[in-house]
Amino acid sequence: MAWQFDFFAALRRMKARLPEPSALAPPAPDAALRASAGSIGASGIALIKRFEGCARKRPDGLFEAYPDPGTGGAPWTIGWGATGAEISPGVIWTQAQCDDRLERDLVRFAHGVARAIGTAPTTPNQFDALVSFHYNTGAIAKATLTRLHKQGRFAEAAGQFSKWVYAGGHRLPGLVRRRAAEAKLYSGGIPA
Repeated sequence: MAWQFDFFAALRRMKARLPEPSALAPPAPDAALRASAGSIGASGIALIKRFEGCARKRPDGLFEAYPDPGTGGAPWTIGWGATGAEISPGVIWTQAQCDDRLERDLVRFAHGVARAIGTAPTTPNQFDALVSFHYNTGAIAKATLTRLHKQGRFAEAAGQFSKWVYAGGHRLPGLVRRRAAEAKLYSGGIPA
């Protein structure tokens, strides 16, 4: 009788010797390490949604692009504050498109904050506040608050939020409220 190799039996024996897949996965980062992982938490998402709103919903349930409130023109915006070259007068999106774009933008802006702050000690609340700030201004790399945060001067960094309340040369009440909310979130997360 000729010897036969049973490939599937060998595969089952190898699989039986492997640890469970969960044992191979790296441990999930706890909340204190979220900032280094570059992801925004629920507090940051809620803050962004509260101030951006999913604006300009039409009676048919679709959303239309609208001009920037500060300039009355560019950048044109749609949904949860999405801007870009593809967003102009007449652009219409579904709720799903608005939500999908928010999700992608949050990843992009969170990575931008993670790059800007590097290895600076950062609490989840600080990270979330910085992502909200960056999402709205796009200025995380050049803001004094980022430099102060990286130096561990957290109280001074929190004071910098209030300097970013102008759009089109005008002080906007909505930006004043947003920056106050971001500073409050940031300050609630100052490490000991």
